Amino acid sequence: MTTQAPPHRRFSAVDSALTDLERGVEVWARTSLPARRLLLSRVHALTSMYAHDWVQAAVEVKQLPEQSPLVGEEWLAGPYTMLTNLSALIDSLRALQRGRSPAEGYRFGRAPGGRTTVRVLPHGPVDRLILSGYSADVWMPPGVTAAQVQAEAGQDQRESGREVGIGAVLGAGNVTSIPVLDALHELLAADRVVLLKLNPVTDPLLGVFQAVLRPLIEHGVLRIVTGDAEVGAYLVNHPQVGHVHITGSAQTHDAIVFGPGPQGQARKQAGTPLLTKPISSELGGVSPAIVLPGPWSRADLRYQAENVVSQRLINNGYNCVATQVVVISSDWAQKHQFLAELRRVLGQAPARAAYYPGSSRRMQDVQGACPTAERAGDDRLLVGPLDASVASAELEYVLNAETFAPALAVVTLPGEGREFLESAVTLANDSISGTLGAGLIAHPATLRELGEGFETELARLRYGCIGVNVWIGLGFQLPAVPWGAFPGNELTAVGSGIGTVHNALFLRAPERAVIRGPFRPAPRSLFAGELAAAPPRPPWFVTNKTAHLTGAALTAYAGKPSWDKVPQIIFSALRG
Repeated sequence: MTTQAPPHRRFSAVDSALTDLERGVEVWARTSLPARRLLLSRVHALTSMYAHDWVQAAVEVKQLPEQSPLVGEEWLAGPYTMLTNLSALIDSLRALQRGRSPAEGYRFGRAPGGRTTVRVLPHGPVDRLILSGYSADVWMPPGVTAAQVQAEAGQDQRESGREVGIGAVLGAGNVTSIPVLDALHELLAADRVVLLKLNPVTDPLLGVFQAVLRPLIEHGVLRIVTGDAEVGAYLVNHPQVGHVHITGSAQTHDAIVFGPGPQGQARKQAGTPLLTKPISSELGGVSPAIVLPGPWSRADLRYQAENVVSQRLINNGYNCVATQVVVISSDWAQKHQFLAELRRVLGQAPARAAYYPGSSRRMQDVQGACPTAERAGDDRLLVGPLDASVASAELEYVLNAETFAPALAVVTLPGEGREFLESAVTLANDSISGTLGAGLIAHPATLRELGEGFETELARLRYGCIGVNVWIGLGFQLPAVPWGAFPGNELTAVGSGIGTVHNALFLRAPERAVIRGPFRPAPRSLFAGELAAAPPRPPWFVTNKTAHLTGAALTAYAGKPSWDKVPQIIFSALRG
C-alpha cells in the first residue's frame, strides 16, 4: 500500500520555488528590454536545439508511431509554435528598445462597426510564400483608431522598474506548447515572474522544458513544478501568489474559484468566490463550423469534408477549439453529398490512441445522450443531423457539452444565402456554449453574392477567433494573434475564459481575430481565379501524408531562418 507524503513535504517544491521567485520579482523589474531580448534569444536557440527531444517526448505521451504523419501535429503545435512566438516577442522588444511601437510596419484597415483592424498575416515575403492565400486580422473594439493602437501597443512594457509580483500558471495537458507560451505571456506581457505547474499528462516533458527555459530559470524569474490537483490548489491559494492563469474547462475554473460540489455552486450563485485574487483563463467550449450552401464541385465537397473532419480529429479531438458542431442548411441541394463525404473521411482517417484522461467515459456520455450517434471507424462518433429548430435533449447536449473527444455533430437550419447565415450566427451566439472560436466555410461565389453582408455577420459573431475557410486553430500558432474568448465574460459566467494570451505585439484590449484561407487548394484555386497557391492538403489536415516532414522542416526554418530551407518546406507540403 502506498502512502502520501506529509503536506509540508508534498508542497515543499512549491514553497521553495515561491521563495526563489520572491527574489526574482525585483530581478525582473531591473531587467532591461535589451536584457530581456537576450534572454529570449537564448531560449529560442535552446528550443531549436531541443526541438527533436520535445517532439519525441510528446510522441510518447500521445502514443503515436514515430514515422506517422500525425507526428506533424507535435512539431507544429510544439517547438514550431514556441519558436515563432519567441521570434515575434524578440521583434517587439527590439522595436520598444528603439522607441518604436511593436505595431509599426503593420497594415491597418477597417471592419464593420467602426472597428480598426491590424493585418498580422502575411507579414513579410516568407509568409506570402509559405502561407499563400492566408491572412489574419486583429479587430480592435469599435471606436479605437489606428493611432491609438500604435501608441498603446507595448505601453506597459515601456515602463521600467515595475514590480508586479508572482503569477501561477496551471498548464494544459493537451497541447505541449500551451504551458510554456502561457508562462512567456505572464513574463513579457504582464511583467509577472512565474511558477508554472505542469498538468500531469505533460510531466514527461519536464526535462525538455527545463532545458529550453534554462536562461529564465537561471535568471530567477521562472520555476516549474509538477503535482496533482491538490498541489495546484495549494499553489493558487498561496499568499505569495498574486495572479493565477489557467487553461482548462469552465468546470475546473469554477472549482478553483468557488470550490467544488454544491457548496461551490452556491458560492457561484451568490457571487462570493473563495479565490479572491485576479485570475485569467482560456477554457474552450463548443466550437461551431458554419457551412454556407453554394455551388460546390465534387472536389470541393471532398476537400471541405477533409477540412472539417481535420478540425475535429487533430490531436484526437483534445483541443479547446476542435470543431464539435457542423451547421448546414437543410435546403442545400448538396447537403446529402457533403454528409456522405463527412462520414467517409471520418471513418477513414488514421486511428490513434485515446491518450487523454477521461476520453472513453466522455465518448460513452455522447452515446448515452445522443440516440442518433453512429460509429465512424473504430473510435469515432457522428451525431445527427439534428434539426436545430426543434428543441430536444440531444440537441441541447451537442450544443452545450464540450466532449473533448473524437465525436462530431451535425445540425441543420433552413434557408440559403443571407437568411441562412443570419440564422446560423444567431444560433452560434445564443445557443452554443463558449466564445473561443468559430469557423465559416463559403464558396467564393457565395462570398461575392453576400458582399458586405458577410462582413456584417462576421462582426455580429461573438467569438475570440473566427476562421473563414480555415481552421481557427491556426490562430493559436500565429504569435501576433491574441488568443482567448470574446471579451465580456466574468467570474460567475466565465464561458470560454477571461483575457487573452500570445498577442506578441502587445496590443491593448483587442476584440477578436479573423483568419481567412483559400476555399480550394492549388492548382484548382489558380484555375478558379483565387490568388492562392496553397498545397493540396495543409499540414494540419489529418489526411496529409507528409505532415511530419513538413512540420520538421518548418521548425528547422523557424529555428534558423534562411531562404535555402524554403524549397524543402514547399516540396514536402506539395507532396502532402
